[in-house]
Amino acid sequence: MYKVLVMDGISDLGIQLLNDAADVTVDKKAGLSEDELVAIIADYDAMMVRSQTKVTERIMAAAPKLKVVGRAGVGVDNINLEAATQRGIVVINAPDGNTIATCELTFAMMMAVARSIPQAYKKTVEGEWDRKTFVGVELRNKVLGILGMGRIGSEVARRAKVFGMEVIGYDPFLTEERAEKLGVKLGTVNEIAAQADFITVHTPLTNETRHIIARPQFELMRKGVRIINCARGGIIDELALVEAIESGIVAGAAFDVYEQEPPQANHPFLNNPKIIVTPHLGASTVEAQENVAIDVSEEVLHILRDEPFKNAVNMPPVPATVLNQLQPYFSLGEKLGQFIGQTTEGAVKEIVVSYAGDLADVDTTPLTRYIVRGILSNQLEGVNIVNAMHLAKSRGVNVVIQKSAASKTFTNLLSVTLKTKNEEHIVAGTLLSGYGERIVQIDQYPVDIAPNGNLLLISHNDKPGIIGRVGTLLGSNDVNIATMQVGRKVIGGSAIMVLTTDKQTPKEVLGQLVQLPDLTHVSELSL
Repeated sequence: MYKVLVMDGISDLGIQLLNDAADVTVDKKAGLSEDELVAIIADYDAMMVRSQTKVTERIMAAAPKLKVVGRAGVGVDNINLEAATQRGIVVINAPDGNTIATCELTFAMMMAVARSIPQAYKKTVEGEWDRKTFVGVELRNKVLGILGMGRIGSEVARRAKVFGMEVIGYDPFLTEERAEKLGVKLGTVNEIAAQADFITVHTPLTNETRHIIARPQFELMRKGVRIINCARGGIIDELALVEAIESGIVAGAAFDVYEQEPPQANHPFLNNPKIIVTPHLGASTVEAQENVAIDVSEEVLHILRDEPFKNAVNMPPVPATVLNQLQPYFSLGEKLGQFIGQTTEGAVKEIVVSYAGDLADVDTTPLTRYIVRGILSNQLEGVNIVNAMHLAKSRGVNVVIQKSAASKTFTNLLSVTLKTKNEEHIVAGTLLSGYGERIVQIDQYPVDIAPNGNLLLISHNDKPGIIGRVGTLLGSNDVNIATMQVGRKVIGGSAIMVLTTDKQTPKEVLGQLVQLPDLTHVSELSL
C-alpha cells in the first residue's frame, strides 16, 4: 500500500481518484508546522500540497520513502526543487487545470472593458442614472490581437471567432499550419499593435516578454484600442499604458495581474476610471481548483506505480555512470540552446542536435533535454529537463539526434541546428581543458567564445573601421566591452563579431548600432 499525505484543504472531489485506488491510503492534514511534518513524513510515499505548506529540504531529508510531491496548482515556489532533485523526488504541478478559468476571465474582462460594466454599476448603485456616458463597442467585426498562442491564448482565439472577431496571433512557436487550423492570422507584435481593436496577452514573463508592449507599441496603436492582461504582471509596461490612456490612444484596460502584487495603494491603475482591476483571479473558480487536484492525483498514481507521467518540474534520477559522463556538458548544452534560441526568429520547426566524439557512445537523452530546455526557455515559462521534449512535441517541433564517433578537432563536440520556415542557424561548443565551456562555431564562422553574461552578436561586412565605430559608439554610451571575437570566411566578405559587455546594452544604443554603415544585424543575448 502507498501512503499519500494530502495537505492544505484539497477537496475530496479533487482526490477522489486516490481515495478509490485499491493500493493507496490517504491521510488529510492541515496547518502542520515543519517540525510536525518532519515527525510524520517518513511513513509517506507521496505528498500533495497547495500554496500554504512549505516543502523544505529538512522535510524531504526526513522522508526516505517519498517519491513524489504534487502541487495542486501551477507555481512550485513553496517546494525546494533542488533538494527534491538531489533525492530523486519528482515534483509535479498542474499547468492545464486553470486554462478555461483564465480564458473565461479574459473574455469577461474584454466584455467589461468594451461596455464599461464596473463603472456603470458603480454609478447606478450610487443613485446616478447615467446612460449617456457609457456608450460601448461591440466585439463583433473587431480585430483581436493575442500575444501568446499557448493553451490559454488558443482557447481565447476559439471563443473570439465565435463572437465574430478577426484574430491576429503572435507566438514564436506558432506555425502557419497551426494558425490556419485555429483560424488565426499570423502577425508580429508591432503588426498586432497597429491593427488590433483589442489586445490580450497570454505569454509567460521572461526577459523576452517583459514590457513586450511598451511606448513604441502604444505609438503604433489605433485610437480607441482596449488592453487586457490576465497573464503576468510586467508583460505590459504599466506606466506607458497610463500615458497612452491619458493621451487618448487607449480607450480602456482591464488587468488581473500587476508588476508588484498586491499593487501599492497609490498605483495609478487603482484610481483611473478607464482601467478595470481585479485581484489575480485567473484560476479562482471551483472547477479550476478541483481540476488541478484531479490532474495531480492522476500523476501521483502514475509515479507511485512506475507508469509514464508528465508535468514534472524537476529532473528524475539519472544512472550514476551516465550522469558522471554527461554532467560536465549539461550547462554547455543549455547555453548553446539559449544562444541559438535568441538568435533565430520565426516559429521553430526542427531542432537537430549532433554529438561527435566520445559522447556518441553514450545515451545522451538527458543532455538533449538540457539543450531543448535552453531553446524553449527563451519563450516559454516552466520549461525543465523533464517536460522539455513534451513541450517541443506539443508545439510541432521535431527533435532530431545525430551521432558521429569522429570529431575533426575536438574530443567532444555539441552542435545545435535550429530550423524555421525561412532560416537555419547552427552553433557548436565544447569543453576545453583549462578553459571550460567554449562556443567554437556560429553558423559558418569559427569563433572562440565563453558563453557567459551579456553578449552582442553583430553581423557585418568585413571592411576597415567597423570594429572601431562599434567600440566608439558603445564606449560613448557607457557600455564597456569585456571581450571581442571576430569571425569571417574570406577577406572583405560577410563576417560576425561577438562582444561580451559588463552590462546590458540599452535598447536605444542597439538601435544606433543597427544604423552604422555595413552593419546588417544586431542581436543582444543573455546567457
